[in-house]
Amino acid sequence: MVEEIKKLERVYNVPLRKEFMKAPKYKRTMKAVKALREFLKKHMKCEIVKIGKYANLKLHERGRKNPPHHIKVKAIKVIEKIKGKDVGVVRAELVGAPEEKETKEKVKETGKAKKKEEIKGETILAEEKEEEKLEKKEIEENIKKKVLEKTIEKGKEIESKVKLEDKEKSIKSEQEAIIRKDEKPIHEKKK
Repeated sequence: MVEEIKKLERVYNVPLRKEFMKAPKYKRTMKAVKALREFLKKHMKCEIVKIGKYANLKLHERGRKNPPHHIKVKAIKVIEKIKGKDVGVVRAELVGAPEEKETKEKVKETGKAKKKEEIKGETILAEEKEEEKLEKKEIEENIKKKVLEKTIEKGKEIESKVKLEDKEKSIKSEQEAIIRKDEKPIHEKKK
């Protein structure tokens, strides 16, 4: 169980160049990430630092050899209570990045756990989603059956065409054999 107790919010322009220049070229972005973590640990006085999606993308924007010289981040320190212990966690995100909020809630009704999702004020139960999924599966199965039937029909048509072609070839070869038997060979005609 996680409970948020305090929040501390600050904006930092973190210098990275001095640290990543110490690393070889192919490790510079990794070193910049470590430098960002160390900076936030020192200034926010916390051991756990989590870098957000957009800040990470900004660091890796130009590849692993050429990170940005500095990055502007918004650091939020939250003291969470995990298993009876107070633990400080810092979440760093790029300034101006969109905020992502959790929209899923667990609701218990009559002994059954149902998930409820809130999307722009509307609530949709998980059961309705399951019904939609079942309908989609049925439609997909019907489409697959139709495709299989069509391929089988095409296969039968191809087989029948091949059989007809084989019959025509055999008839032609029989006719040629009959003609050859009726005709005398060239060397006998001269006599």
